[in-house]
Amino acid sequence: MSDDRGHPAAPHRPGDLAARQAELVATLVAGGPLPPGFAPAPVDAARRALLRKRAGDVARHWPLLAAGLGAAWPATFVGWAAGRPTNGSLRDGWDLARELRERGELPPLGAEELAAREAASRYDGAGTPRRRRLPSVAHAGGAVAVQLAGRVRLLRPARR
Repeated sequence: MSDDRGHPAAPHRPGDLAARQAELVATLVAGGPLPPGFAPAPVDAARRALLRKRAGDVARHWPLLAAGLGAAWPATFVGWAAGRPTNGSLRDGWDLARELRERGELPPLGAEELAAREAASRYDGAGTPRRRRLPSVAHAGGAVAVQLAGRVRLLRPARR
């Protein structure tokens, strides 16, 4: 291997390689700065491709949220996810839905899906969601869902 000037490259120590890989991963998935020695255009293309893939994965876990946003889904998700490392598709969708609810931008289908999820499971925004054992009621964007004996029912749909 050679460096940018054609000189033989100095061998990398394992710690150096791990540090460079961590920097590249941070750039690709968490909006970190471009590590030295990488061309910006290919790294940016890879970052955008990963965000599109991530949006698709989240849409599979949150189909009503994605459908409710329609054509705005990719841009909404990418705008939210850029600079945030993933917490997994389920949690990413949950966090996005909660943020959209706080901003008053949660579409009715997303509100119904969020209410059903929150009735069925506890999620503190940090750990893994856990199924509720006791009856519960959840509200989101005017939608109301209830969980009783492990079954979730939408009692009131969101305002359209």
